[in-house]
Amino acid sequence: MSSQTSVNPDLAKERKTASFDRENLTEVIYGGKESVRRRRYLQNLAIQDRYLQSFPPWWNMDRETQYDVAVKKAASNQENNPLGLHQAMFIPTIEKQGTKEQIEKYVTPAKQAASNQETNPLGLHQIMFIPTIEKQGTKEQIEKYVTPAKQGLETMATYDPASEEFVINSPTITSMKYWPGSLGKTCNYVILMAQLYTKGKKMGIHAFVVQIRSLQDHKPMPGVTLGDIGNKLGYEGMDNGFLMFNNYRVPRDAMLMRYAKVERDGTYVAPRNAKIAYGSMVYIRALIVGDMGRSCAQASTIATRYSAVRRQTEIRPGGPEPQVIDYQTQQEKLFPMIAASYGLYFTGIFMGLEYNRLRRACGGHGYTNASGLGKIWANITPACTYEGENTVMYLQCARYLVKVYALVATGKQLPGFMSYLNRSGKQQSSLTQALNMEDFVDLYEHTAARLIKVVAIRLQALLKSGTSVEEARNLCGVQMVQAAKMHSYAYTVRTFNAVIQARASDPNVAKALTSLCQLFAVNGILQRLGDFLQDGYLSGQQAAMLADKQLALFADIRPNAVALVDAFDYPDQVLGSCLGRYDGNVYEALYEYAKNSPLNKQDIHDNTFLTIVIVDDFINCLFIYIKMKKAYLYK
Repeated sequence: MSSQTSVNPDLAKERKTASFDRENLTEVIYGGKESVRRRRYLQNLAIQDRYLQSFPPWWNMDRETQYDVAVKKAASNQENNPLGLHQAMFIPTIEKQGTKEQIEKYVTPAKQAASNQETNPLGLHQIMFIPTIEKQGTKEQIEKYVTPAKQGLETMATYDPASEEFVINSPTITSMKYWPGSLGKTCNYVILMAQLYTKGKKMGIHAFVVQIRSLQDHKPMPGVTLGDIGNKLGYEGMDNGFLMFNNYRVPRDAMLMRYAKVERDGTYVAPRNAKIAYGSMVYIRALIVGDMGRSCAQASTIATRYSAVRRQTEIRPGGPEPQVIDYQTQQEKLFPMIAASYGLYFTGIFMGLEYNRLRRACGGHGYTNASGLGKIWANITPACTYEGENTVMYLQCARYLVKVYALVATGKQLPGFMSYLNRSGKQQSSLTQALNMEDFVDLYEHTAARLIKVVAIRLQALLKSGTSVEEARNLCGVQMVQAAKMHSYAYTVRTFNAVIQARASDPNVAKALTSLCQLFAVNGILQRLGDFLQDGYLSGQQAAMLADKQLALFADIRPNAVALVDAFDYPDQVLGSCLGRYDGNVYEALYEYAKNSPLNKQDIHDNTFLTIVIVDDFINCLFIYIKMKKAYLYK
């Protein structure tokens, strides 16, 4: 993108008419003035790093090049560069000047600035491989695997006491490991989750550190079959792979044994907590939530800025074309997503957000890679299935909620957020035109509690009738998912409001955020209106009032829309979008993008040109000449 000194007048106007100081809101988002200053400083180091900025733009790279660039960028971003490549300057800067807490806080935004919305083939190495060994390995295993690592479930693991080895097998096509990131071409070792068998008994899923490639020539080890799974919708810089084992032997100490153990003679020692092996998976699921919030914020920024710049379709004949953002239908697409972006930032709750609607909000230009939206959408979409299909996650949450509700039924008082299940409910919501946030919280918690109660009673009835636990849960699956979703919404609404009360000391910022929080709550109710109306706690009259109020909130948020997304503080180099430029010079940027298309490197392509000649209407004859190398075809 070419740099521009002037700012689009529509965007300049939007920023002048905002009712709050954008900088104050940025400090609310990122935790204070010093945090914002430090974040920007480290981001700029990454943005100005010549090596990191020397690579071509992603939209003109083929799959192989995307992977090559992703590996080089990821390697340069490691604290101890495993490939001996250029060391990004912000890493030693953070290491020398920051505490451990500051390193954890600032490395992520700095790395995002270096390769925003780009896949990291070494990412799982840092966030899953090493933490798993550190948390589950013995002291000896940590010394053996973690130090070198920082420098550089049908699957079965059957213990053989004669050789003190585990024999690993993938006996069926469905036991193949498929989709793990960095597996196809990058990694030499994996944390393998496998069914443990010892002394003829199955002991459940356990973790093993398994070498899959030679450290000398990087070829697969004998007995190991692996490779890349091929092209995907996005995430092309990541080598998601497949992996199978055929009588592959690993030493006894390959099993992580801080908690569960297999003695030399094959005796199994169980851990005190059988679920300890899932710790790393829970950790990465928490990280996914942050990625969702960041991606939604960036997409909202792009779509909102472009909607302020784009003018289309005069309202009155001969009148000026209004900004697209002035259309209420456009506000209905954009503003709930801005509100959801803040909700995700503030709560860390994962929700299914309609990223594709944000793409459509930019019209035809949203379909080009120049918008930056396609990359955000393609790379964050897999988050829905990173750690299992979303419905499975909801069902896990619902099983916990039902379990907790059973405690409430016995008279136990629950602490913390779950205490809302202890309430003796009112008969009618006190929600009024004033839109008090506590009334919204009350309404969401009441509805969540009702849905949890409904599924708990149904489950109990099925169990009493002789239905097995597994079948009873299956027969209640839809209701369990509904209860889990409402619980998540209730938590988000409460936390969004609490953060405003705790952080937004500037009354103008607090007012703008409250409007967003109210819109998030109102939009959620209207999207799931049946759940709120079912027991009469919310009346039809109140529902009609909320429908009107949503439109009023659109009008309330409209003057602040650009400032609200500006406050996310994403530089142009991070957004990587022609449509979302801070200066609003969209069409100049699109022209530069078009000129840089690989197909424009030469006026006439070597292999093909097409000429269409219409002779005349009388003959109505169409000649098409297609030249392919030296062959000519006539029609």
